[in-house]
Amino acid sequence: MAAAALGGLGLLRARLRLAAAAATTSAALGRTGHCAPPLWRGATAAALPSAGRSYGSQAKEEEELRVRYLDDEHKGIVVLGLNRSHAKNALSKNLVKMMSKAVDALKSDKKVRTVIFRSEVPGIFCAGADLKERAKMHSSEVSSFVSRARATINELANLPVPTIAAIDGTALGGGLELALACDIRVAASSAKMGLVETKLAIIPGAGMKKWQEGDARTVVKEKCLSSPRQ
Repeated sequence: MAAAALGGLGLLRARLRLAAAAATTSAALGRTGHCAPPLWRGATAAALPSAGRSYGSQAKEEEELRVRYLDDEHKGIVVLGLNRSHAKNALSKNLVKMMSKAVDALKSDKKVRTVIFRSEVPGIFCAGADLKERAKMHSSEVSSFVSRARATINELANLPVPTIAAIDGTALGGGLELALACDIRVAASSAKMGLVETKLAIIPGAGMKKWQEGDARTVVKEKCLSSPRQ
């Protein structure tokens, strides 16, 4: 079992390096009608290159979103870490604002080759929208929040470099839609995903319709980014 885990980690890291090297190819494919490739399961998502790496000064303990720039052989890879442990990484107005600001900076940074979205909280990727915060919002605020969350997720989907969601835990509602916006999803075998808002008669509002509009470009992106042997 340990050997299998190490083998999976090695494969995952190889795929990550290939994804980074394929940044130019990914940009050439364009982003119109973007639909992400299938999920890669079985590997440990938390094992993506992060532990033992040196990060930039942007990472601070109190931040709800940690922006980290990897060094050495992984230079050019940026890790965005969700860090709202008290709320299971639920998407609040402040977190969405921070995500929007980070994504906006990344899309114009020519030194960035790959972006990884992950959680800093064990056992949870993202629980979706912060419903406790939403309950205190005026109806006009809710509409504005949903619009901004949708715009931010669309901006993530339109980044000109490969994007990877490392799902090591639960991804629900808007959290799952966030993962679906990435080109590749790597999930731990224990990961759980779902659009639980449908049980409350709520239609997923952060861009779900876009991810349903798949075409042959999905397969092309997967092959370009993972470089599989036939």
